[in-house]
Amino acid sequence: MEKIKLCCPCHFGLESVLKFEVTKLGGEEITVSDGKVSFTGGIEMIARANICLATAERVLVELGSFRAESFEQLFEGTTALPLERFIGKTDAFPVKGHSINSKLHSIPDCQRIIKKAASKRLGGRYGVTWLEESGAVHQMQFNILKDICTVYLDTSGQGLHKRGYRKNSNSAPIKETLAAGLIDLARVRSDSIVCDPMCGSGTLLIEAAYKALGIAPGLRRSFAAQEWQQIPEEVWKEERSRALGLARQEAAFKAFGSDIDPEAVDLTVENARKAGVLSRMEIRERDVKNFTPPEGAITVCNPPYGERLLDIRAAEELYKRLGERLHPDAKHPCVIISPDENFETHFGKKADKKRKLYNGMIKCDLYMYFK
Repeated sequence: MEKIKLCCPCHFGLESVLKFEVTKLGGEEITVSDGKVSFTGGIEMIARANICLATAERVLVELGSFRAESFEQLFEGTTALPLERFIGKTDAFPVKGHSINSKLHSIPDCQRIIKKAASKRLGGRYGVTWLEESGAVHQMQFNILKDICTVYLDTSGQGLHKRGYRKNSNSAPIKETLAAGLIDLARVRSDSIVCDPMCGSGTLLIEAAYKALGIAPGLRRSFAAQEWQQIPEEVWKEERSRALGLARQEAAFKAFGSDIDPEAVDLTVENARKAGVLSRMEIRERDVKNFTPPEGAITVCNPPYGERLLDIRAAEELYKRLGERLHPDAKHPCVIISPDENFETHFGKKADKKRKLYNGMIKCDLYMYFK
């Protein structure tokens, strides 16, 4: 069976988590670099990765890499790629990308050259002088880094953080893929009790439930490559069936969430219901100053960061209150993400371990307490 090279971008700091996920799925020749994990697999791996990966941002087919210090090299390198392996005679192939620290820095010009080269390659392979592009969309992406151009096809469409359960969110939601990474780093298992005293729209609790119950995060959505004629529909059916078979509905997992905002509580309930995990949760309105974690629970939290001065002071006071209510140890571990370099001072306890992460463009630390 022909092997396909795939690349999955992820949040900086979650590369090792994603690598473990890819390994479990059966990915081969796995390599890790900043913000991405690359691997190989058969055609079924495109479907499996999209449906099952919790921390990947999207699944890309890596068509190839080449040096591109001039537009001529960019054109020739693109025409050498096996585009017809995935792009059919009538398929659409829009182009987008970016360039960093490279001689070719004009994105519109690079898009135009790659589009022209791809048209020449495909026109030659299909024996036509005009490509109608009326079929399924095969989004081409390019990344030029230090004069090395890599060209991809995006199989996901919407980013993989779009699980389908969070149509609405509060003003500062954590991305589902990052939340899944936090849950993995918190070592949530099938029999875990998880709580979040500032649950917002419920993302951390829902991702904890998905992890514990073995629910594939992509089961409730569709993907761009489902429309590709190059991937048989049966492959998608088989991989969805495979994912469903791995679910652990008998797991003893339980989650407790609370928030001082009644609208956040209602939002968490609504999203958990859409995600199909509300029966595993108890959600209530409560100020963090009245919070006490359940016996044996893992506390996972994404407290407000604060951007303006008054907000920052309020956030610091919140960290202090949280520290007064939490007494983490081996039986009551706790993980909290924050960009505040003085978080431990406000919280009142030095973390047993810290891990650098990025929440969007915000540099954060994951403060981990487990001793």
